[in-house]
Amino acid sequence: MYDRLLLPTDMSPGVDQATAHAIDAAQRYDADLHVLYVVDSDAYSSYPGDEYVHEFEGLEAALEQAGADAIAAITDQAADAGVETESTIRHGVPHEEILAYVDEAAIELTIMGSKHRSGEYRSLLGSVAERVVTMADGPVTVVKTPVDDD
Repeated sequence: MYDRLLLPTDMSPGVDQATAHAIDAAQRYDADLHVLYVVDSDAYSSYPGDEYVHEFEGLEAALEQAGADAIAAITDQAADAGVETESTIRHGVPHEEILAYVDEAAIELTIMGSKHRSGEYRSLLGSVAERVVTMADGPVTVVKTPVDDD
């Protein structure tokens, strides 16, 4: 039914359960699993001033390394399960990059982790998963993980 699945990761606790779900789906459908990490450009480019240039370059590199580590952990799990993977790191606005990747790589099913939070929290901040679900043309499975709202 599906040949290409996508698992975006942001290293949050919600991704662990989504990873297991994505690997299981890839096994069931004998599909390739694409793993994507988006370095959020807002995280390192939202501060004005040249005095911060070196710190931003360091932050950007640290975020890239964290993403590479997260992808490696997932691809190792997938390899242990006999699932072929393709990994990518991109820069930009997370939901926009995820949706662009879905189109470019002809992804047939996106599997995302999401932290299950209270309505008040979600109405204030929203989520990347929510934006992807709302804006995606194809199917998206959201695997929720309960998180304490403290």
